[in-house]
Amino acid sequence: MIELLTSPEAWAALLTLTALEIVLGIDNVIFLSVIVSRIPQPQARRARQIGLALALVFRILLLSLLVWLIGLTQAVLTVRGIALSWRDMVLIGGGLFLIGKATHEIHTEVEGHDEPGDAARNASAFFWVIVQIIVIDMVFSLDSIITAIGMAQDLEIMIAAVVIACLIMYVSSGPVAKFVAEHPTTKMLALAFLVLIGVALVADGFKFHIPRGYIYFAIVFSALVEVFNVLAKRNRKKAAN
Repeated sequence: MIELLTSPEAWAALLTLTALEIVLGIDNVIFLSVIVSRIPQPQARRARQIGLALALVFRILLLSLLVWLIGLTQAVLTVRGIALSWRDMVLIGGGLFLIGKATHEIHTEVEGHDEPGDAARNASAFFWVIVQIIVIDMVFSLDSIITAIGMAQDLEIMIAAVVIACLIMYVSSGPVAKFVAEHPTTKMLALAFLVLIGVALVADGFKFHIPRGYIYFAIVFSALVEVFNVLAKRNRKKAAN
């Protein structure tokens, strides 16, 4: 441990891996922000805390099972000449789940069927939010750890990077979720991002890799345009008053 603390290479690996984990966690933060926006604020905060705690647990657990994790990349099924591993099937299933969930939410927003429910319905909604968070946490954790696993040799560095990234995700998830809840147009944009991410996961599962740089550039560019729209709308309201 002392050797790691005094090694420049270890610190460089930690910084690089932490940055990568933060970028890979963007998908998770977007999903959390959208999914908790449909439940009351106190429950939404609790759901975010549970979701990010589960994300941290899944990532550390997967890091502790490196030999088993590497085995998940071995082909177990061939479909039309494409060899699929367990990881590929998890990515395909998770991507389809994201596409289906985001499409359902977009349909609900467009049709305007968002009706307030009683306490029992809110409790049921909270339960299903947690279930969905667990499902998508498993997908994002698996993809994140396998993607980052070749960047560091020491388990301690990997765990430290994951913990730091999850703490940053926790700090940023609150403001992001609040912004999404307060601005309906940003929620629709976030749902569109989830469809895009779902398509990328399915494509990865079928061995057609879409460079993540393109996806993140599209997300950042669209988000900046939406920020300008929100600012313009706010300034128009001030001018009208």
